[in-house]
Amino acid sequence: MRVYAIADLHLALTTPKPMTVFGPQWAGHPQAIFDHWQAAVHPDDLVLLPGDLSWAMRLPEALQDLAPVAALPGTKVLLRGNHDYWWPTAGKLRAALPPGMLAVVNDAVRVGNVVVCGTRGWVTPGHEPLGADDERLLAREAERLTLSVRAAQALRQPGDHLLMMLHYPPASPPYLPNPLTRVIEAARPDQIVYGHLHGVAPERAMRHVNGIPAQLVAADGLRFRPQLLLDTAQVGVDTGMQPGH
Repeated sequence: MRVYAIADLHLALTTPKPMTVFGPQWAGHPQAIFDHWQAAVHPDDLVLLPGDLSWAMRLPEALQDLAPVAALPGTKVLLRGNHDYWWPTAGKLRAALPPGMLAVVNDAVRVGNVVVCGTRGWVTPGHEPLGADDERLLAREAERLTLSVRAAQALRQPGDHLLMMLHYPPASPPYLPNPLTRVIEAARPDQIVYGHLHGVAPERAMRHVNGIPAQLVAADGLRFRPQLLLDTAQVGVDTGMQPGH
């Protein structure tokens, strides 16, 4: 089984939202994602989708956006992003998702020998300190990540790979420790993937959390190609990830 990731699909079949306002590279981006996905991903593969999946405001409209994604090869694991306003309670979401689509909501999922945990995340302190509201929301996300990690630890079997999804980056320049990175360092996942940042080349984004590999997988930075993270049949496969921040 191979594991891929791509975030920030920003689909808008029922809620027109021209992404070209963010640059011409977004022209026709849904079809570009679907074509690259079809070319790379096999039915027995796993694809992580860390947030900002649909511009819809309600679940029924979001399901229309998700339908062509569900029809693509592979099992998909969804995470909420800051623009997924349609995202309902965990029970409602799981009851509505098409077959082959899973969601991480303060918990974890296990597919084959891969366990996936995560949380949306939030803005983190950088060159300027956070305000009180942002501090509170960041602390809440760290609590949610702790719950997800605990669920992952309960699911994980010897030899399993532990992957972590965030929507926001784990930290902001100059990459100071924060409540999220402390949870990450304690959990020691094999890899972290995140999205949210646009117009940023993955190689110029945050690349690790205290030695734990991290990768920006926002769709535009990947040129709308799902990023290979892991081939469970070939541990140590070269994914193109290099050390960095």
